[in-house]
Amino acid sequence: MKHDPDPPGTASRRAALRLLTSVLAQGKPLDGSIANAFHGVERPDDRALARSLASGVLRWLTDLDALIDSATPKPLPSDARARMALRIGLAGRLLLDTPPHAVVSTTLALTEGGPRRLTHAVLSRLLRENAALPEVPALPEPYGERWTAAWGANVAAAAARAFATEPPIDLTLRDSKETAYWTETLGGVSLAPGHVRLIRPGSIPDLPGFEDGAWWVQDLAASLPARLLRPASGTSTLDLCAAPGGKTLQLAAMGADVTALDSSEARLDRVRENLARTRLDARIVTVDALVWSPPAPFDAILLDAPCSASGVFRRHPDVLFLKGARELAPLLTIQAALLDRAVDWIAPGGTLVFSTCSLEAAEGEAQVEALLRRTRGVALDPIAADELPDGIAPDARGQVRLLPGTLADAGGADGFFIARLKKEK
Repeated sequence: MKHDPDPPGTASRRAALRLLTSVLAQGKPLDGSIANAFHGVERPDDRALARSLASGVLRWLTDLDALIDSATPKPLPSDARARMALRIGLAGRLLLDTPPHAVVSTTLALTEGGPRRLTHAVLSRLLRENAALPEVPALPEPYGERWTAAWGANVAAAAARAFATEPPIDLTLRDSKETAYWTETLGGVSLAPGHVRLIRPGSIPDLPGFEDGAWWVQDLAASLPARLLRPASGTSTLDLCAAPGGKTLQLAAMGADVTALDSSEARLDRVRENLARTRLDARIVTVDALVWSPPAPFDAILLDAPCSASGVFRRHPDVLFLKGARELAPLLTIQAALLDRAVDWIAPGGTLVFSTCSLEAAEGEAQVEALLRRTRGVALDPIAADELPDGIAPDARGQVRLLPGTLADAGGADGFFIARLKKEK
């Protein structure tokens, strides 16, 4: 019996299905699953569609499931292949305006060996009834309630709005004196010296300045810790937990004598590649920071600590579905241990910047409070308002907490916590 060929577009949907299975069933990060998911999918537009479908499903998962459940006599299991296929089909129609006939044919192709009749009935009903998504997605649990309790209903609502779409792309410039030039050349806007923001920039490697190493991709929020460390030229500086390397590049561009440390050789390969592309220098050390000791103290240390990464949810929607973002206890232990070691490695009079891309106070404010209670000879070095881009302000203690809604009119920013500390001389 001759097997009917897959309808056009099925390869992209199969890749999206593999991506979503990696995240939702296996707990693997989306970006780390791309190589396997895209095996056999060669065309760049097919790969882009698969990534867009998977991202769209994750952003609207709760609402897509509500639509599916409204059209079934009893709920499909959360991990059922039919439910996953329906999620992808509905995302294509409701988010990407895929024609209905293409939605039906490719969705049924994904349910091979499954309940095709049920899938067809559910999809046909929802398309016939012009099913629609709400204006903003529902945040996956427990984040809606958690962020409402921690930061208020307005912040949770801003998070939901930010979750709806892909954010703009931020670039950090190798030479901040060229901000005006690159803003005009790239057709973007600048929110700070050495920064350019682009809306739908297309292929990043094809943009002017990429091959020359004039800039690198880095969210504005992620650029603040290095900006606030402010090492003078020649200052011995440690970028602890350095990969993927944006902050290492910033520090090297400032003229600091940088040691970039990380436990992952594979992730440090990216740092090496970017250092070569930007023609910047740093000393690379591959080691676990919890067992390493430096040969001499550093004048400046940047600790962007491993964390839940819940603050980058708008750029990486998968983080809200991963175990590490929900179970903080192991991360809190590592953060505290790294802070203690970093304080020990600072020279008298030196500076430490601690940051996390998290929206959990336990990974930010509470960590600094606990450090100050258990450690003598170190104190907060308050961050001043004039050190920050317009629209971002320090709190009453001189720490920085970026929440959903920050810079919303300009395209937003990732969630971050930043504190600067000084060691006594």
